[in-house]
Formats: sequence, C-alpha cells, structure tokens
Amino acid sequence: MAGLGREVGREIAREFVGLPSPLIGRAGAGGHPCQGLYHRPASGPAPRTAFIAAHYNVDFSEHYLASYLAERGYGFLGWNTRFRGNEPYFLLDHALAEIGVGVRWLRERAGVERVILLGNSGGGSLMAAYQSQAVEPNVVPVAGMRPVEAIENLPAGDLFVALAAHSGRPEVLTAWMDPSVTDETDALSADPALDPFDPENGPPYGAAFQERYRAAQRARNERITDRVLAELDALKGTRARDRLFNVHRTWADLRMIDPAIEPSERVPNRCYLGDPRAANYGVFGIGSVCTLRTWLSMWSLRTSQCVAAPHLARITVPSLVVHATADECVYDSDARAVFGALAARDKRLEFIKDEHYLRASRPRAADLIDAWVRER
Repeated sequence: MAGLGREVGREIAREFVGLPSPLIGRAGAGGHPCQGLYHRPASGPAPRTAFIAAHYNVDFSEHYLASYLAERGYGFLGWNTRFRGNEPYFLLDHALAEIGVGVRWLRERAGVERVILLGNSGGGSLMAAYQSQAVEPNVVPVAGMRPVEAIENLPAGDLFVALAAHSGRPEVLTAWMDPSVTDETDALSADPALDPFDPENGPPYGAAFQERYRAAQRARNERITDRVLAELDALKGTRARDRLFNVHRTWADLRMIDPAIEPSERVPNRCYLGDPRAANYGVFGIGSVCTLRTWLSMWSLRTSQCVAAPHLARITVPSLVVHATADECVYDSDARAVFGALAARDKRLEFIKDEHYLRASRPRAADLIDAWVRER
C-alpha cells in the first residue's frame, strides 16, 4: 500500500514492501521476513536511480535521509532483513541473501536501472560485504552451518556510499569493550589497573595505559572466541546446537571519555547513549546478547567476516565516504580507513560538521550525495 506525506516542498509516496526470504518462511502471524519502505516522488516519472540502506540490527525502513533523497528525485528503499531488532541471532550470509531480495525488487519491480548501496553507521560494513559478495563471492558459513545458495548470485550495486560508517563489527565492539572485566559472568568484575573509570588511570590517559588498554581489549575478544569455540565443540552430540550468552560492558572506548585522544568536534565524555560510564554499566549495548554462532559471525576478531577492509578492497564502483566530524563514536581515523581500503579509483571523502545522526544537516547531506551522484 502507498501513503502520501509532505516533506520540504515535495510530496513523497511511501510504499510498504514485504517479501519472502530465500531462507525462512513467513511468520505465523503473517509478517514477511524481509520488510521495508520504498520512498519516491509522488508525481512524475518513476525514479531510475534508487538507494537501498540496511543495517545489522537497526530498523532502516524510515531512514532519516529517505525523504530528503526522494525529494531530489530518487527512490529510497529503507530495507530490513529478518535480523532487524534481532541481533543476538545474526548470521552474515543469511543477511546478505535478504539484502539481495531488496536489490532485486528495486530492479525488477520498481523499474530502477541504477542501484546505490548506502552503508550508514554499522550498515557501512554490511553493505560493503554485500557488494563484495556480489562481485567476488567470498563469504562462507559460520561453524556448523550449511552454505547459503542464494548468496552465490547477488545483484551488485552501481555506486557505494559510506555515511558515518564504522570500520566493521568486530573492530567496533573491540574498540568499545571494557577490558577490565575479569569475569564474563559478573557484570561488576573489574581489574583496577585497566578500569577506564578509575581516576588513577585517567583521563587524561597516558600513552602506556592506552597501549595496555588496547591490547587488553583485543585479548578479551580472543578469550571470548576461545570459549565460544570450546562450547560449540562440547555441544556436539548433545540435544543443543547453540546457546545464548551475555557480553557485559561495551561502552568504554577511551576516545569516548578523553577528547585529547584523536581530537574532533565531538562532545567530550559522551557516547551514543550519553555518559559512557552510565552506559557501560547499563543493559543496552552492542553484542550484549549473542548466540555462540552469532559471536563467530559478527563479533569475533578471529572469525567474523563483518570486517570492512577485505570487502572494501573488492569495491571498484564509484564510492563516496561522508564523515560527520562531531560523531560521538565514529572517528576521523575510521573514515580514513574506510576511504583508504576502497579499491575504487573514483572515490571521494567528504566531511560534514555534525553528530552521528546528522540531525542539523540532513538537507546538506542529501545535497552533497545528490550532487555526487549526478556527476556520475
């Protein structure tokens, strides 16, 4: 069904799109596994160029740029795989198959000739993985899972945009996790020598502490992977194939607390959930609940295929990287790493002074992206 809404000066049509997945059936209550909203101008010819945006977990159906880009004559499919709001069970190969469902709908049903993959925030590495798999199949199943045939022939995108994009799921979690945790079953356990909220350690944080802290973060990620692999092995021959577990305290990147580390225009001592200390000891966080296989698929430094760099190295279509210079948790080094890893000869890095969600500059961001697309 379609509905009409008015944004800044142009009427926008929004169409709900619900489609089957090549992997699982429709829900008993009736919902399709793959769902989204297609935004387009309400009058005039149907768009020949359209964006598609998807995320590992966040609902992108009403993405903040959808109406702005539709006003400028584009189609925009805010797309969700079945893992929307369902991060504990995420599997990369399954998600890529379901993103492919949305890309095919744009080409075959919406009449779009050119598809632009928009990788926003965490979706940056996800959409990079999609294009990478489409042009050079490389994604393999996580331990004990069957290959997904539907990802062997994905329709590729024609352009790629990374907007306020992180450098990959395992890298982000590791950079944010609190390495002072001494007992993964105790959310309050802490080694004082690594506690980022102990005034004895900072801020400001000395170079030696930063080095020990980063090494301890990587070590924590590796310890969890060791345990996950051991538990999967122990489950063989039992009635269970997987289990859930918690990852505590994942809002402790030193850059969130100390603005002297990689200075930018961000508000100091702030993360996406506000005060890092309060967020770190709260119950909302990335990777906070996982299955064993989801850890291996999305969060493990050793096994995850959600690392952006190898996928970006397979992207040769024209590419645009847009960095928000006041982003609380994506830093200049992240944007430059994404830009540097892209194999595209035609690539550009642009900066917008705003926070992660571009609340003050969405029209400007839409104008920037529109101008870049029209040049091509």
